[in-house]
Amino acid sequence: MKTQKKIEILQKMIQINSVNNNETQVADYISSLFSPYPDVDIQKINYAPNRDNLVLTIGKNKGPILGLSGHMDVVAPGNRADWNYDPFAAVIADHKIYGRGATDMKSGLAALVVTLLELLEQKVDLPGKLRLLATVGEETGEYGAAQLTKQGFADNLAGLIVAEPTSRMQKIVYTARGVIDYKVISYGKAAHSAEPQHGINAIDNLIVFYHLALERLLKFTETDAVLGGVTHSITKIKGGEQVNSIPSYAELMGNIRTIPAYPNQYFYDELESIIAELNQKEGFKLAIAYSFPEEAIAGNPDSRIIQLAQKTHLQVLGSVAKVTGSSGANDGAEFLQAKGHFDSIEIGPGSATSHQSNEYVEIDDYLNAINFYKQFALDFLKDKQIQTDYTGID
Repeated sequence: MKTQKKIEILQKMIQINSVNNNETQVADYISSLFSPYPDVDIQKINYAPNRDNLVLTIGKNKGPILGLSGHMDVVAPGNRADWNYDPFAAVIADHKIYGRGATDMKSGLAALVVTLLELLEQKVDLPGKLRLLATVGEETGEYGAAQLTKQGFADNLAGLIVAEPTSRMQKIVYTARGVIDYKVISYGKAAHSAEPQHGINAIDNLIVFYHLALERLLKFTETDAVLGGVTHSITKIKGGEQVNSIPSYAELMGNIRTIPAYPNQYFYDELESIIAELNQKEGFKLAIAYSFPEEAIAGNPDSRIIQLAQKTHLQVLGSVAKVTGSSGANDGAEFLQAKGHFDSIEIGPGSATSHQSNEYVEIDDYLNAINFYKQFALDFLKDKQIQTDYTGID
């Protein structure tokens, strides 16, 4: 495939506005690129209106299946006055492509797509299969990946590569923090502020929870050599009706970043014990809910997939990649819950501009990613140890 075509594919993806929605248009565009190849297995899995996951598999031979993971949604561009270019124009300037999702993570997704297209164009006889898992809703909870996992699309993989940005392809991530987003609602009783004794102040009760939660989660003191310690922040709070009324409703949201030493259940138990304790007190009525929590990825820095990725990195990019961890969660946390046992890595193109105005990717990084993924896919599927260890059923 000519370089200009590779660049145009990424530009087209960026030009599709898929801000926390509308992933179907991205899925349809990717599917259209594979229409000349009738042997490609293409499945769209609907999540909601205008929100379709895409699963695309190439390769006829029985053997290991390598999963390739990328999400199609992006975050909102924010204040457009802060952008030098239209965030959905995919402008090229200074050897960079600018736009929302250029780094996070349409460049990684496009690189995976081009990798598959080039292997098909060149009629490479794969000793196994490659499966693209393009998801909805990663930015707001990995629920596309959760859906695909529940429906079996990640079962019995031999390995998984997640194309999230990793410092211009210079890092290979094998471990990642988990995440718990939670909401606590406090129900009170409205009254005139001149007669507060007739009401129940929902904000006051919520603040009691606030302080207890911050205090009691401090006991999770273990640290991970790569990921560090647990973090817990109250990130959003609102409540009340008007200034001269005792508030009957208040809510807060908290964010916990976990490490492998502490499964998420530890935090559920702690938070829910605080809720139960306070609800025993007169006037308290609290409830808690969670939004698509993800377990931490422990990973194995000595796994075969890491060894192969390091070898390919040196061969293709001419440098030794740093094997490390990530403070953020990714779709791999969901896919790793599939049937079978496999390891995952995270490596992808992109700059340090994720979620920022003037987000961009270096064109050379994007093209390097394609070269890396293509060679890595072949190295992985041909590897004797991977073939020997693979027991999956396709």
